[in-house]
Amino acid sequence: MILFLRYRMKAVQSHTETKQWEDTDVLTTTGETCTLIIWNDEVNTFEWVIETLIKICGHTEQQAEQCSMIIHTKGKYAVKEGSYDILKPQCDAITERGINATIEVFES
Repeated sequence: MILFLRYRMKAVQSHTETKQWEDTDVLTTTGETCTLIIWNDEVNTFEWVIETLIKICGHTEQQAEQCSMIIHTKGKYAVKEGSYDILKPQCDAITERGINATIEVFES
């Protein structure tokens, strides 16, 4: 299986310049299980992350609330595990909503 990992840098604004979103695809070969990681930021609200997890990942409200709290306190959290083919569209939908998400190879 060929795996593309998408890394997203969020817009950073300082008093002199603004850096825009930058997408980078990294090509990796793997046949392993992957995880969908959501990263904490200072932009998105708990409500928005919870709504996204319910709509995109199919979480219950309680699961989404627990995930969002872990994301907030730990800085990131693996909200879903599965094959790349299943996680890729979900990762894209989450990042389209302005939430930082990546797919990583699961290490047991």
